[in-house]
Amino acid sequence: MSHVSWDDSIRRFLHQAGGSDPTPGGGSVAAVVAALGASMTSMAGNLSKGEKFAAYKAQIQETLTEMQRISRTSEELLHADIESFNGYMSALKLPKLSEDEKASRKIALESATLHAIEVPLRLMRLCRDGITSTAAIADSANKHIISDLGIGAILFEAAARSALITVEINLRSMPESAVKSRYTAHATELMGQIETQCKAILRTARQRM
Repeated sequence: MSHVSWDDSIRRFLHQAGGSDPTPGGGSVAAVVAALGASMTSMAGNLSKGEKFAAYKAQIQETLTEMQRISRTSEELLHADIESFNGYMSALKLPKLSEDEKASRKIALESATLHAIEVPLRLMRLCRDGITSTAAIADSANKHIISDLGIGAILFEAAARSALITVEINLRSMPESAVKSRYTAHATELMGQIETQCKAILRTARQRM
């Protein structure tokens, strides 16, 4: 499998993502999209400085700091997604001849499945944080780059939707249980929050254009 680094060129990452190796896959791509969302919000914040924006300095700086955290965490989640996939594939390959082996393999698969759900859920929570922080400067950011702030919101929503489908496909392999219900409810709640924030940001952006 290909080695992926956050320092790779865009061209190399696209080549790897579009190749025959299963990683980097959708989860890693979603993490990059979240980081791109953070970069757009960061640009809007960095172009909203000076005397004209003095009244909003603290909030804009808070948003910029949050975007730095989101970018760092997105990098972590890119690698976590690859590790999660590799862990699941390793569990699938465990021997299953004896009853003990079958039991051990079952436990390993259950653990790997939970990890494969937790990683994209972390990304969804990160996107929720990112879009909330983006919304905080939608009324005050430089109106000349307000469309870029809107693009930041769209990218956070897209990353979250991508993470959601990863959650959903892994939930399908779980038997019905209270744990599965909690994961489903949490993912649905997160996506609803993100959609609401995205619509509000785009509405504000269009009003300020």
